[in-house]
Amino acid sequence: MPPSSSVPLHAPASICLLRLSALGDVTHVLPLLHTLRSAWPHVPLDWVVGRGEQKLLDGLPGVTFHVYDKKSGLAGMRELRRGFGGPRFDVLLQMQVAARANLLSAFIPARRRIGYDRTRSKDLHGLFVNERIPDRPGIHVLDAIGSFCEPLGLQQGEVVWNMPVPAEAHAWAAAQWPDDGRPALLISPCSSHVLRNWRAERYAAVADHALARGWRVVLCGGRSALERDTADAILAAMHGPALDLVGKDTLKQLPALLARAALVMTPDSGPMHIANAMGAKVLGLHAASNPARSGPYSDRRYCVDRYDDAARRFLGKPADALRWGSKIEREGVMDLVTVDDAIAAFERYVADRDAGRTGAAAR
Repeated sequence: MPPSSSVPLHAPASICLLRLSALGDVTHVLPLLHTLRSAWPHVPLDWVVGRGEQKLLDGLPGVTFHVYDKKSGLAGMRELRRGFGGPRFDVLLQMQVAARANLLSAFIPARRRIGYDRTRSKDLHGLFVNERIPDRPGIHVLDAIGSFCEPLGLQQGEVVWNMPVPAEAHAWAAAQWPDDGRPALLISPCSSHVLRNWRAERYAAVADHALARGWRVVLCGGRSALERDTADAILAAMHGPALDLVGKDTLKQLPALLARAALVMTPDSGPMHIANAMGAKVLGLHAASNPARSGPYSDRRYCVDRYDDAARRFLGKPADALRWGSKIEREGVMDLVTVDDAIAAFERYVADRDAGRTGAAAR
């Protein structure tokens, strides 16, 4: 560490972040990291994170990762504590309220323990923190995470992700289909929350519409049985061809793959937020969750929003009467999103894309 005279007097001596999962949520932490690093480039930053999430973020400059495997239980928590050694952290940003994360935070030695406001706290979160972020209902998850810098005297201004994607990952993505001028609709059909997932035949109908409009269709996803079966069902229901990349990319290649797409169609999922962080436009499918809270942060013009319909159908009240962040993960909720809804969102993107190209040519 450089001499203390080079560090602003108000800077913490060290900061530890706790956010284990999931892929989308750790993506939301990146702008906060940028804010901290910009203000205090010499302050050590440590991050306690999940195993898969660390693979996605590997190579992030200026951060020391400490991986916690949730399967390791209390033994893993004790091992994590032994690994810290030395003095306690000046600040812990406890950005996850689940019971496991709350308990894990007790094994992280820190003087200031900053957590969520009372409204968003659960699972005894308040017992593990001694400071709280401001209570600001009605904001996006990314902005809530960004407010963790406010007790430190900072404000998250410009939202910058700087996802660490190696050149070889971009090279792999570039090799998957020719750069022939055809825009690509990339479909990432599965969320880990299965009740957020759409029907395969509906994905197929939108994919065939895109093919008829001269687009290329690409499927991507992980190696789980659910993702393989869903992709197979989409391919079987399609009348035209699609490039099947399901299970063929790594977590480091996924952001590069999403960045190559003109438009990414997906439910509320990790790939939605990674695509947004990489600058891709997203056709988000929302009924089980509120896109204003957990949709693609930068641009929700091409999302389908049936969250209010879901609230009225399954809970008997409008969405604005629900607690902010309420999930409506009920059987059949995603059937409220129709093929016509998704095609209309696709066509909104096509119209905007064409208008942008026409305007650029005129200039």
